[in-house]
Amino acid sequence: MSGAALGLEIVFVFFLALFLLHRYGDFKKQHRLVIVGTLLAWYLCFLIVFILPLDVSTTIYNRCKHAAANSSPTESSNITGLYAAATPVPSPHPCFKPWSYIPDGIMPIFWRVVYWTSQFLTWILLPFMQSYARSGGFSITGKIKTALIENAIYYGTYLLIFGAFLIYVAVNPHLHLEWNQLQTIGIAAANTWGLFLLVLLLGYGLVEIPRSYWNGAKRGYLLMKTYFKAAKLMTEKADAEETLEDVMEEVRKVNESIKYNHPLRKCVDTILKKCPLEYQEKMGRNMDDYEDFDEKHNTYPSEKSLVKLHKQVIYSVQRHRRTQVQWQILLEQAFYLEDVAKNETSATCQFVHTFQSPEPENRFIQYFYNPTVEWYWECLLRPWFYRVLAVVLSIFSVIVVWSECTFFSTTPVLSLFAVFIQLAEKTYNYIYIEIACFLSIFFLSICVYSTVFRIRVFNYYYLASHHQTDAYSLLFSGMLFCRLTPPLCLNFLGLTHMDSSISHQNTQPTAYTSIMGSMKVLSFIADGFYIYYPMLVVILCIATYFSLGTRCLNLLGFQQFMGDNDMTSDLVDEGKELIRREKRKRQRQEEGENRRREWKERYGHSREDSTRNRNVHIDPKESNFSDISTNRSASKYTRANNRTERDRIELLQDAEPLDFNAETFTDDPLESESGRQKSAMVDTSIMKHSHPLTPSQRLVGWIDHILQTGGAVHLKPYTFQQLWHEQYLLDVFLFLLAVTRGTTWLCGQLLGLAARCCVGPGS
Repeated sequence: MSGAALGLEIVFVFFLALFLLHRYGDFKKQHRLVIVGTLLAWYLCFLIVFILPLDVSTTIYNRCKHAAANSSPTESSNITGLYAAATPVPSPHPCFKPWSYIPDGIMPIFWRVVYWTSQFLTWILLPFMQSYARSGGFSITGKIKTALIENAIYYGTYLLIFGAFLIYVAVNPHLHLEWNQLQTIGIAAANTWGLFLLVLLLGYGLVEIPRSYWNGAKRGYLLMKTYFKAAKLMTEKADAEETLEDVMEEVRKVNESIKYNHPLRKCVDTILKKCPLEYQEKMGRNMDDYEDFDEKHNTYPSEKSLVKLHKQVIYSVQRHRRTQVQWQILLEQAFYLEDVAKNETSATCQFVHTFQSPEPENRFIQYFYNPTVEWYWECLLRPWFYRVLAVVLSIFSVIVVWSECTFFSTTPVLSLFAVFIQLAEKTYNYIYIEIACFLSIFFLSICVYSTVFRIRVFNYYYLASHHQTDAYSLLFSGMLFCRLTPPLCLNFLGLTHMDSSISHQNTQPTAYTSIMGSMKVLSFIADGFYIYYPMLVVILCIATYFSLGTRCLNLLGFQQFMGDNDMTSDLVDEGKELIRREKRKRQRQEEGENRRREWKERYGHSREDSTRNRNVHIDPKESNFSDISTNRSASKYTRANNRTERDRIELLQDAEPLDFNAETFTDDPLESESGRQKSAMVDTSIMKHSHPLTPSQRLVGWIDHILQTGGAVHLKPYTFQQLWHEQYLLDVFLFLLAVTRGTTWLCGQLLGLAARCCVGPGS
């Protein structure tokens, strides 16, 4: 089994990263270099998380062998004669090789390759690929040039800092740094940047993940949140459609101005290939290739403006496609949650769907996950399972917060992770050690990585599932993972006291810690920042628990789901109305399809036979007379069968009404720029003026409702129920003031400590 566990995990992690990338990326439409770069970044980061428990168990076994080799058998030397032969002395260090033991020399090379490859990706290659993928150039050379120009400031800043540091080292006679020390300083700088972001993401995930499962168990919470998302997504969807139409209008003008024999026509053709098919067909029909261009009388766009237009087309098409897919997914989710709410009161214990799934399910799944099992799971078991899972995750979060605040204490050991690992190390239970290490680091990774998948920086960074993430966001996520994973693993080793700089013990370090070098070169970072900065996770957890970040975003105008907020209630009502309209539209479509299917099954063959007979016997000159006679004969024979006639009349009366506001009736998407706005205005007007009761009847109803409820306290705005300091947001401002003051004080202390270390104690 030597090295077998390492090989199995390497293969498993590769397919895990490939599966996640397939869920978020699009292998068919995105560039292969983007797919390969993102896959490599994700793979290396996940590999560090999965292989680190094996490194810990191997290190504990090597420490046991080292302790057994250095121990002196004093007791066995005092025992002589027959008594010594009859009483065997047990070994004080019963070391045995773990099942996942990795031979010496493999792990240092493995960690060195993984770490430096990930650092090369995150600091050099992926930023360049981001600019390359987002560039609107028409050639490889142009994209590379644009990427270099955009990253000149990025790379120049790093070179300036590094050059200033080298000059300072060369001028100062008291500093003599070798290559290993310079390497350690670079690693410490990268880990410091990653730890700064890690604590922010970790503080959010430790609270939000358990709370999301606890709220998911509440009846109606997920449905209300889905309505809220529908209202926001509809706004984004409308904005994406308007942006796409504006960009397509610019493309149409450029396409009409630049003809086939213009030198920039190839660039225009490249832009047209990125447009949706309906716009390509329309522009192709309006194109006149036989008209020459005149450089003297006409003004043509430059290549720089075409590059900018190309970039806008790529972005607008991607955003439009993403919002369309997300809207359909959100509709399916809303319909399913409404079905769950309806089936909760069902007496038959059978889960009934309003709409059937468009994709046929597997027979194996249909057999085991039948409507009865689905009802028991969705209506009874799932809420309780979510509650239990939320409690377990909350316990893990409390353990992490406590350990982050106390892991620097070695006597006594207060970090719970270190206590668990040391108890298992006494009995050399390697299975327990690996399971405990894996669960601990896996929970930390979930808290951090899930926050990376959830956050959204306007429209520049957004990881959307179902193959809707653009190349820029994929590469940016790879950069974040490569920068967050190394400090995350170092923080985990510090929590378990496997890092010698934390435990202050002269023991064999792990292979992962050995490649990081000794942090004694920068003592103010090893003994200051790495120890005290993780304690800020307590403040961040408190801020996340009281939703201070959400309230700040609402204050800035970014609407968030807050439960009893007035704006949230309005958006929930708007989303409910949107879902109801889409539900009615889909029901009409299904009813129309069922009627057409029934019509075809009943009368399809007879109509085909009659059509075939008419085509054979009709003369072109007597077509009118033939049609009349055929209709008369058909009506003559149909009157003989009254039941068939009644069925036909009923089907014709139940024909599906036409929706003249539907988007499918738009003949020209380029010339009807305000069509969607007019449709939205008409729909809004219908909703506003559609009242089943007169104003006087509504007034009487509201008066009765207020009298029955004792003043209708539940209808009063949430601001009337807030305390005075909440209305003026004093708690938010005090929190921001405390964070700013604490950060300023911490930076001042670190800078003072750094200055004292550089100047020296004697000066």
